[in-house]
Amino acid sequence: MSEPEVLPHPDRSEIKVDQVLQALGDPVRLEILRVVSTAPAEGIACGEFPLPVGKSTRTHHLRILREAGVITSRIVGTRRMINLRRDDLDTLYPGLLNGVLAALKTPASS
Repeated sequence: MSEPEVLPHPDRSEIKVDQVLQALGDPVRLEILRVVSTAPAEGIACGEFPLPVGKSTRTHHLRILREAGVITSRIVGTRRMINLRRDDLDTLYPGLLNGVLAALKTPASS
């Protein structure tokens, strides 16, 4: 059996905080982050969770997150499996992910 094909993504040293924050500045991408943060170790298929956007827009949001270094995406058969790059982001920017994920659990005040 061959290894899954990994799509291009930045090395840890290439992940920049401004790009991560910009990638997380969209409600749909924040929802992707929330889902992926609770996914099993093998990841989650990119089409296995609901989003309020079409397929091409979903692909766009996943690409933005991957290119910013927030997720990895690999092709396994006919599926794209995505994982959160928690180790990389926690090493580079300690507390960032925990803060963003905690904010997602807190209801917005009006």
